[in-house]
Amino acid sequence: MHVPSCEPRWIESRVSRDSIAANYAIIQPYIRRTPVITVDAADFGLDPASLTCKLEFLQHAGSFKTRGAFTNLLTRDIPAAGVVAASGGNHGAAVAYAAGRLNIPATIFIPTVASTAKVDRIRNYGAKLMITGDRYFDALEASERWALESGALRIHAYDQPETLIGQGSVGLEFEQQEPQLDSLLVAVGGGGLISGIASWYQKRIRLIGVEPKAAPTLTRALEAGRPVDAEAGGIAADSLAPKRIGELVYPILATNLDSAILVDDDAIEQAQRALWDVLRIAAEPGGAAAFAALLSKQHRPKPGERVGVLICGANTTAVDFNRRVQ
Repeated sequence: MHVPSCEPRWIESRVSRDSIAANYAIIQPYIRRTPVITVDAADFGLDPASLTCKLEFLQHAGSFKTRGAFTNLLTRDIPAAGVVAASGGNHGAAVAYAAGRLNIPATIFIPTVASTAKVDRIRNYGAKLMITGDRYFDALEASERWALESGALRIHAYDQPETLIGQGSVGLEFEQQEPQLDSLLVAVGGGGLISGIASWYQKRIRLIGVEPKAAPTLTRALEAGRPVDAEAGGIAADSLAPKRIGELVYPILATNLDSAILVDDDAIEQAQRALWDVLRIAAEPGGAAAFAALLSKQHRPKPGERVGVLICGANTTAVDFNRRVQ
C-alpha cells in the first residue's frame, strides 16, 4: 500500500486560521478551487441585493467533503488496514475518491436512505461499500465496530479536527474570491462545514446556518446549550440529518454564529427548482438548503447587504439524460 508523503505530515490540530491556511497548501494540489458567480437577485424574484454564490458542488466527488477527506488522508498516519468512514453519502464519496487517488484501502458505511447517485459514486471510486441501517447514526455505529475489528483509521464526517480544518478552506477561498461579503448562508447537518468556515472568518462577517425543519440539529443544540439528539428526517436526510451536531463543532458555532434558520422541505425543493430554472444548477436537497433560506425569505437581507450563499453539493439524479427524441 502506498501512503502519500508530504511535508509537514502533521498540522496543528486546533481549528484556526493558521491551521486552515497551512493545510490548504497541503491539499491544494488535490482539490478544485471552485468558482463563484455574481447573481442578479431579481432573477429569482428577490429584492435587489448583491448576491454571490460559491459553486462548491463542482468540487471533486460532488461536494465540499473532499477537502476534509484529503486533509485526513494527507496529515494522519494511515494503517495498513486503510480507512473507514460513515456517511449519508457525500462524505463517503469524498473519502472513496480521495482514497482512490492516494491508493489507500477504504471501507464506507452508508444507510439505506442514501441516494442512488451517492451509492453509485462510492462504488465507482472503488471503495468497499457497506449499506446498513436506516439513518447516518446507524451507519456510524457499524463503522466504529468495523474500525475496532479491522484496525482501519476512522475518518469522521464532521467531528474531527482535520475534517473541520479541511472544510475551512471553503471560507479561505470565498474570502479571496469575494472579500466584501457582509453575510454568508451555509447549510448545516453535523456542522463540519459551517464550523470550519466560522473558524476562518472569526466573526468578520455574519455567518448564518440553515438547516431543515425535519433535522434541526443546530437549533436543538442552541436551545439546550449543548449537542442533543434531534429529529433526523426530511428531503435532505442523506446529507443534513446526523441526529446531533458535533461535540467539536458546537462551541465553535456557539461563539461565531450570527443566527440559525430552519427551512421546510417545500422551500428546499423550490430552491432546487429555482436554481435549475435560472442557473441550470442541479443541486441536491442539502446543497440547495442555504439558498432556500433566501428564496423563502426566511433570511431578508438588509438594504445594501452583500450576501454570499454556498451551494455545497450536487450528488443527485434529478437531471434525466436518458430521454431520446423519437
